[in-house]
Amino acid sequence: MTKPRYERVPLSTGVTLNVALAGPEDGEPILFLHGFPESHATWRHQIAALSDTYRVVAPDQRGFAASDKPEGVENYETDRIVADVMALADALDIKHFTLVGHDWGGAVAWSAALHHPLRVKRLVIVNAPHPLVFQKSLIDDPGQREASQYIRTFRSPMAEIGLKAMGIETFLDRMLLSHADGSKLEPEERQRYLDDWSQPGVLTTMLNWYRAAKIEVPATGEEAKAPLWTHMPFPKLHMPVLVVWGLKDSALLPIQLEGLPDVVKDLRLVTSPSAGHFITWEEPDTVTQAIRDFMAETI
Repeated sequence: MTKPRYERVPLSTGVTLNVALAGPEDGEPILFLHGFPESHATWRHQIAALSDTYRVVAPDQRGFAASDKPEGVENYETDRIVADVMALADALDIKHFTLVGHDWGGAVAWSAALHHPLRVKRLVIVNAPHPLVFQKSLIDDPGQREASQYIRTFRSPMAEIGLKAMGIETFLDRMLLSHADGSKLEPEERQRYLDDWSQPGVLTTMLNWYRAAKIEVPATGEEAKAPLWTHMPFPKLHMPVLVVWGLKDSALLPIQLEGLPDVVKDLRLVTSPSAGHFITWEEPDTVTQAIRDFMAETI
């Protein structure tokens, strides 16, 4: 284990990211992508454990924590975030890598693997739905549609006002810890969230990830048809893919696992019946061991 160091890495995409780096420079690289409303620190346990062998790279993604926060919803479209991932790998002189993503970081990781299959050697997804499976479930499955109504709330132009009126500590308890075992969150990490969210404009830049996403979320009970793209041929991933899932996730239901064999050729699945959405720190050993085994079993 090596203690991570931090660098601000300017990218060819025009943003500078705060990046945690650990492990041997000649180790096989693993790039970790966090989700909403977190930072690289969601991977703190995996960084500590896996940096004994692997070269670990974990950025704060654009709009979050200590990285740049460009204005404008268009700056948070998925293709721009994917471009950040590739530009970060280029900046660190990394050609091929294992890509690991949780939540929104998982959404970016799915897209990066689909668009850059020659660079993403392995893919690890942690409680993040495949775009095709997710979109179909939002149309066809009433439970998933109901569980995803928060996306409509976060897309509202009034969302920031509501969150500020709620207060960031209440937001932490209601919107994050309601999806996790709060007893597993260390006091210093709780304070990290509050410090990150207190930065000017950060609520808007974090919410812009939802506003920029193309996913369609119909209202509960609304008659809706699946978008045309869901009826068209969709590429199947051929690199090894590991999906780790906390089954107590109340935002992303187990239905997200059912369609994966149709879109992934080489799939491994690890589930936990006791973890929720934030399994990366709720049950860190489950995630770390799954990644370690996956790396050892695949070329």
